[in-house]
Amino acid sequence: MPTKKCDHTSVGMMVYDGDKLLLIERKKFPFGFAIPAGHVDGDSTFEIAAKRELGEEVGLNALELKLVLDIRKDNPCRREDGTWHHWKLYRVNVSGELSRSLEETKQVRWFDAEEIKTLAKRTEKYLNKEIPENDWEANPGLEPVMYELFKELKVI
Repeated sequence: MPTKKCDHTSVGMMVYDGDKLLLIERKKFPFGFAIPAGHVDGDSTFEIAAKRELGEEVGLNALELKLVLDIRKDNPCRREDGTWHHWKLYRVNVSGELSRSLEETKQVRWFDAEEIKTLAKRTEKYLNKEIPENDWEANPGLEPVMYELFKELKVI
């Protein structure tokens, strides 16, 4: 089956419950913990894609989207020519019950600032080649692009 071609556009949704941020553990490459995110693909706008991805990955409905970051990042995905993405990250108010995608996620849960910093430290070790790929896949930190995006947003 041919690989889907990358459209170089991605959205990410930051959903908070008080001071805790919702993160998923990605089941497919690129491995790591991340906010719900995905490609824009055939959607007419980044906002429509954000709402679709949020529903697909964690079963939540986006009530309000507030753009918090608009940036181009070099980052790999598993799609053909997937080497960079134009990212739009939104802070999102949601409704509905949390229900993770069994196909796309290993787990989904709320993380506080200290837990996110712990994941970031693991990502730093991975980026410094101190953690082998098989160990990373089994016990990752933040997905590398999320690490970069969180630094941009001063989450870490």
